[in-house]
Amino acid sequence: MLETKSAESPAPPKKRSASVLVAAGILLSRIAGLVRQRVFAHYFGNSAAADAFNAAFRIPNLLQNLFGEGALSASFIPVYARLLAQNNEKEAGRVAGAIASLIVLVVTLIVLAGVLLAPWLVQIIAPGFGEDRRDLTVALVRILFPGAGLLVLSAWCLGILNSHRKFFLSYTAPVLWNAVMITALVWLGGRSSQEELAVSLAWASVVGSGAQFLIQLPVVLRLAKRLSFFTKWRSRSVRTVLKNFLPAFFSRGVVQISAYVDSVLASLLGVGAVAGITYAQVLYTLPVSLFGMSVSAAELPEMSSALGNQEEIAARLRERLQSGMKKIALMIVPSVAGFLTLGDVVSALVYQTGKFLPADARYVWLILAGSSVGMLASTLGRLYSSAWYALGDTRKPFLFSCARIAVSTVLGIVGAIFVPHWFGIPAKWGVLGITLGAAVGAWVEFFLLRRALWKQIGNVSLSWSYYGKLWLAAAVAASDACLLRLTPIADWHPVVAGGLMLGLFGVVYFVIAALMGIADAQQLIGKFTGQLKRLRK
Repeated sequence: MLETKSAESPAPPKKRSASVLVAAGILLSRIAGLVRQRVFAHYFGNSAAADAFNAAFRIPNLLQNLFGEGALSASFIPVYARLLAQNNEKEAGRVAGAIASLIVLVVTLIVLAGVLLAPWLVQIIAPGFGEDRRDLTVALVRILFPGAGLLVLSAWCLGILNSHRKFFLSYTAPVLWNAVMITALVWLGGRSSQEELAVSLAWASVVGSGAQFLIQLPVVLRLAKRLSFFTKWRSRSVRTVLKNFLPAFFSRGVVQISAYVDSVLASLLGVGAVAGITYAQVLYTLPVSLFGMSVSAAELPEMSSALGNQEEIAARLRERLQSGMKKIALMIVPSVAGFLTLGDVVSALVYQTGKFLPADARYVWLILAGSSVGMLASTLGRLYSSAWYALGDTRKPFLFSCARIAVSTVLGIVGAIFVPHWFGIPAKWGVLGITLGAAVGAWVEFFLLRRALWKQIGNVSLSWSYYGKLWLAAAVAASDACLLRLTPIADWHPVVAGGLMLGLFGVVYFVIAALMGIADAQQLIGKFTGQLKRLRK
């Protein structure tokens, strides 16, 4: 229900756009992640050890995704941000402290259980692994679990920082985590076997997780001035967080189940399938995080701070959604077009070195193409989910996530297991069926979220002409970039060739979009040309 309070919503900071700060932080973090993955690919390629590490990393990562950024942000930020908007810092501090205390207690128990139950968890998540890969995966899971617990605490810090509109630090903190892992890879990569390097990298992940948490903690303690731990957990605000947490937790849980079903299916498709999906996922999540998560994360505290009567809150949400959708569509449409037509170029630019070969780049492109079909739905769905969380309703996103997992699982099983058998193609190409199934599930979830939200706050959408202009600009840009495949540039080093093709793609897209009257594209070009003029002076 819409909360009715007679107060003015605080004006958002005017110095910089919150989504820009989030995007900048995520960009730095993702660049560090891409560097880490490139170095990882150099030393591991699509080997059995790469499969083991990537499968092991998924298991404790479940802890972070369930308790951390997804469920915790959805339940904690709306309550905490609203208390700040009401200038009730004392109660906000009590809520933050109580939630932190609960997190430490619950996560400690889960980490201990995860370490003890690692062999059974691996058997569930990677039933297709042989004995050697399974033993290595078990050892890695036991090392990685405590680090995942630290990342959950880091997500609590993110909730505090985002509510205080301190977005940049919370999203750049993972750079430290990546830096520690990159250092371990470079330092030990040339002197260790792949199995030994995987173990060392797991320990580096734990150290990096601690660094990511500790760099945020001093700022959190300074901002949350009335922070008090082990306070009354029965307060109304804390009960609201916990009540909203459970549906958000299960909502994130079914999404994670989908990811784990994908991992299970991939483990049955031969060596390299699990690693290939992981490589593709890193590329896929870059635009999703930069242009979907950044907008959604920035809008959540803004929408949660909206006060007033029912119609005033609904109008505020429609305004924020309209603006967020335009920002997301402007960037995600060309991302989809680029991955579909130039996915091998992108994959080679990022990964092709050492043991990662051109054939591996083409394999990742196949996986990436399937995922890209659902990219726009996933990113817009995040924004709609943030609106529901701001309204204090975490149940509907949970129900719609269940529909998504049902569709994704059924189509994934058919595409991964049955289609290769029916058509007599190699089993490893079944990964395309997995990602296409997930894409269809994302569209189902998006339409359910949108329809229900329209009933709640009124219709809010972008016109077909707006989308048409973006897709036309992306199609022309992709065609121009693909023409370079017919020139000697295609035979140059992957970094140089990829940089030229993608650079041409980006320039053509934004110029055409601006010429067709897309205001956000015009503003971006205006800012860029303005910066060039200042540099010349």
